[in-house]
Amino acid sequence: MNLTALALTSALAAGAVAVLMLGTFAVGRRLGRHSVVDVAWGLGFALVALVSLVTATGDPVRAWLLFALTAVWGVRLAVHIERRSRGKGEDPRYERLLSRARGDRDLYALRVVYLLQGALVWLVSLPLQAAAHAPGPLGGWAAAGAAAGVALWAVGFAFETVGDAQLAAFRRDPANRGRIMDRGLWAWTRHPNYFGDACVWWGLFLVAASGSPWTLLTLPAPLVMTYLLTRGSGQRLLDEHMRGRPGWAEYEARTSAFLPRPPRRP
Repeated sequence: MNLTALALTSALAAGAVAVLMLGTFAVGRRLGRHSVVDVAWGLGFALVALVSLVTATGDPVRAWLLFALTAVWGVRLAVHIERRSRGKGEDPRYERLLSRARGDRDLYALRVVYLLQGALVWLVSLPLQAAAHAPGPLGGWAAAGAAAGVALWAVGFAFETVGDAQLAAFRRDPANRGRIMDRGLWAWTRHPNYFGDACVWWGLFLVAASGSPWTLLTLPAPLVMTYLLTRGSGQRLLDEHMRGRPGWAEYEARTSAFLPRPPRRP
């Protein structure tokens, strides 16, 4: 693996993500809604994948495959979040976070929201950066590993896309106002979108690791993403936000928190 080229890719990726987050901060400050950073989250990964592709010195097939998978996932997520949040106020999770600010609320948001998320994008995308310089071609065992990664990515992408579509359709029906979504994939897991995210990033890691043993050193990246989705700002915070709503306790008792499984009997 070309470590000099990898260092250049990582530096360029960090710079690109920093520019994206600073630009998003300017937009969020003007709108008075810092939850706009959620739109930049998926776009940040797509941007890193593009930088990795442009600077790649390894197998071009793997580089193009990782770029395509990451861009499709990241752009879809960004478009979905933008449509979902259009015309709405600040996300309650960000309201609680920013209520801790001492002094300038916007500068606090820049530090703990935008720059922190930018750093996480760079960290989680390390497998993409490393794989751009992995010399091993997609053949033999490498092809089998990459195929397993693509399959896992597809499972995750389906869970995330279908789950988001089911929830959007549920919310559009006025008869469901005030009710808990417990149908479709949401009957099998309380967070099909978060479970899907985890599968996507473990799949990308498998594709990336198929090129060089050195890429295995980026294992902390999918572990960090899984932690964020389960114990960080994902499942845990959303469950806390939903507790107390009518029907949530019963839904929580019968439905898996993360890994899909048939709902428990009452």
